Amino acid sequence: MPNIVYIATSIDGFIAKKDGGIDWLFEVPNPDGSDFGFSGFINNIDAIVMGRNTFELALRFGDWPYNKPVFVLSKTVKSVPNNLEDKVEILNQNPHAIVKELNSRKYFNLYIDGGKTIQEFLKHELIDEIIITRIPILLGEGIPLFDVLNKEQKYEHIKTDIFNNALVKSHYRKLRN
Repeated sequence: MPNIVYIATSIDGFIAKKDGGIDWLFEVPNPDGSDFGFSGFINNIDAIVMGRNTFELALRFGDWPYNKPVFVLSKTVKSVPNNLEDKVEILNQNPHAIVKELNSRKYFNLYIDGGKTIQEFLKHELIDEIIITRIPILLGEGIPLFDVLNKEQKYEHIKTDIFNNALVKSHYRKLRN
């Protein structure tokens, strides 16, 4: 049942600018067109759970970027565009209920995406693995990846990869008590 975060941050821990902009993510040169391991990651997950803001951002990409079922957490969005009805479902439950519901549908490896969504799953101690790619930029302010937690959570380092002498991707797994 791993619930996995796979995300990029600035060196100072922001996932987006204050206005939600992520243009800075694409400023790092990528001469060989690598996806830095994302396709391998996505091939091993069953479904994606994302927040409304991340969903709305993905809608602006043009073509829908996901080939896995997507579950959007929202209290305000009630429907999805017609072309995504068979790909996206809106959920309005707490993180424990969402995991239970999706596991009952045989979705066990969940990719948890979006700042508030990740923070809520962390507060409920439902993140099993975190894969963070640090982009070599200091934004100074923006939307942080992490928020205050109810209690300490410990993770073990699995591995770190460096791409293009610029991106540092570290993989962590939660330690079980």
